[in-house]
Amino acid sequence: MKYIEFGVGNTWLVRTEIELEDGSETEARGIVGPILYHSLYFRIWIGKTVFILSSKEGLKKTAKTRRAFKLIFGVVSYPG
Repeated sequence: MKYIEFGVGNTWLVRTEIELEDGSETEARGIVGPILYHSLYFRIWIGKTVFILSSKEGLKKTAKTRRAFKLIFGVVSYPG
């Protein structure tokens, strides 16, 4: 999957993260096309708690091991 994210807390204000088949990830500045829409999400990460509101999965709450602050709007895309 490809995640195109806009917001505060990542390396760049706009970035694209691509998950590869072997489970590894790559990150690029800006938007890497093509965009083949799958879903939208909004993520708030405060401390070790992450809230994700997804158009496909609804509201989820997860815990992380590291502390961070992120406020992110994202588009999930199929790899192109």
